[in-house]
Amino acid sequence: MIGIRNGHLVDPVTGLDEIADILIEGNTIRQIGPDLDLSQADRVIEASGWIAAPGLVDTHVHFRDPGFPWKEDILTGAAAAKKGGFTTVICMANTSPAIDTPERLRANLARGQQTGIHVLQTAAVSVGLRGETLTDMEALAAAGAVGFTDDGIPLMDEALLREAMERAAALDLPISLHEEDPAFLASPGVNQGAVSEHLGLGGASALAEDVLVARDCMIALATGARVVIQHISSGNSVKVVRAAKAMGAHVYAEATPHHFTLTEEAVLRYDTLARMNPPLRTEADRQEILRGLQDGTIDVIATDHAPHSAEEKARPFAEAPSGITGLETSLALGVTVLVRGGILTMSELIDRMSRRPAELYHLHPQGLTPGAPADLVLFAPDETLCEGKIVYEA
Repeated sequence: MIGIRNGHLVDPVTGLDEIADILIEGNTIRQIGPDLDLSQADRVIEASGWIAAPGLVDTHVHFRDPGFPWKEDILTGAAAAKKGGFTTVICMANTSPAIDTPERLRANLARGQQTGIHVLQTAAVSVGLRGETLTDMEALAAAGAVGFTDDGIPLMDEALLREAMERAAALDLPISLHEEDPAFLASPGVNQGAVSEHLGLGGASALAEDVLVARDCMIALATGARVVIQHISSGNSVKVVRAAKAMGAHVYAEATPHHFTLTEEAVLRYDTLARMNPPLRTEADRQEILRGLQDGTIDVIATDHAPHSAEEKARPFAEAPSGITGLETSLALGVTVLVRGGILTMSELIDRMSRRPAELYHLHPQGLTPGAPADLVLFAPDETLCEGKIVYEA
């Protein structure tokens, strides 16, 4: 048994926000309360000044498996997740080959079971991520897919997308969309504006995101599908999602730590390390993302953890791949920028990083309550570097 003494329990599922002890036996939380008798525990963690919360859930990670093991694989990705306090992650389907058959899906799920955390898997919307023919979404759902996405590639065929949304709605699974219209991408990876002009690059206009977000919110409204706007970066797109929610669309939005922390100016300082799709945008866009997180327009914080090798990132900007890691730093940035910045309370941060993403994907979070799985995280919010530490995984 494991005892946790004097932790600050923050749980948006049960509403807990108090100092208490936790007693864990096997895979289960046995007791929660002040001044528990922890003498029977094999190990007692003195958690004074630390937060104890439900394990974090990241709905958007790239573990590059199969196809790109020099960038990341399921085992190394899970290790990064553990380091950042994540007990559940959802992998994207844009691997090589893509996760577009039940056989490939089951193989990845089997590898995930070797990691000690919950590694879940989305399936592709279209065969080979080509945007031409839908996958057998029903068979993929039966094989364990928790959602559908062609992340990394926008779905440009509206009729195909509408059918995909209708089928996802019938399965009661979310469909997640990468919103970048190629017609408005002169060159990806950097926002179209002052920085792209300084670099002599055409840049990626925020309009590329805005037009697809507006289109897909309306298709979501028509189909009743649960649609996730991935890694939202444009302030106008935040406003569109807010309006679509008010109309009754089942639209959800992700915000990444890099988009609520950094702006396009980071490209001048960090070069290709700050190259990503969608790109870092202006301070006005960042402020609208913060407002969206604060008022609930943006439902979840997701990292879009997307590693590349050092050699790949060392290429000239126009030739380097887009992507940034995030699992190990997401919680720290949430505490530093959002909680210390007065945007969210600690409970609201955990809500965006645990309860809401779990509910979006039907993971039925039970939170910190006796009898629930011992799926939780401990972290020290006042440390200079806030490092999540997993205590126990169910």
